[in-house]
Amino acid sequence: MTADEAAPPLNMLNFLWMACAFAVLAIVIAIDNVWLLNFVHVMAGVMWTGIDLFMGFVVGPMMRRLPFPARRAFILRLAPKTLFLMPTLAILTGTAGWFHARQIGLLATPYPDFYWVVAALVILAALTIQGLGILLPTNLRVYLEMRKPQPDGARVGHLMRWYFYAVALQGALQVAIIVVMAKFVTGI
Repeated sequence: MTADEAAPPLNMLNFLWMACAFAVLAIVIAIDNVWLLNFVHVMAGVMWTGIDLFMGFVVGPMMRRLPFPARRAFILRLAPKTLFLMPTLAILTGTAGWFHARQIGLLATPYPDFYWVVAALVILAALTIQGLGILLPTNLRVYLEMRKPQPDGARVGHLMRWYFYAVALQGALQVAIIVVMAKFVTGI
């Protein structure tokens, strides 16, 4: 691996940024301001969903057509950022959304409209389990494999095959949660 191809290490300062983001969330929850909590929920959600959809439907298909060395170089630069950014945005979005829903009374919504709340919670649970339990560990495995002087292309290919399907499902769930959120905003 040449100096140009050298993988940047995981920057542990990213933990500081994560801690700051979670501290802001804790402060906003403690302040209990409807606008602030909604702002954190919407901004984190827009960034999480936007990045997720862009990566899944634009970057992903493009990456499959790149030669392995180009794919490797791209992943070695992208993964150190997304390994910290995406879980942070996902946790901020879901946590702020839960507290905001409780704050404005959505958790006490009567039947039959309560099914919209149930739909949001089920989709959020699926996104969280899939994101933190499948996508994050797979990203880490691919990144660590790509950092090796001679990465195993077959192993990376195997990991990415499963990853492709998981990202497609993640994209569909992101669109579904947007539909549910639009229903909340326009009134249930």
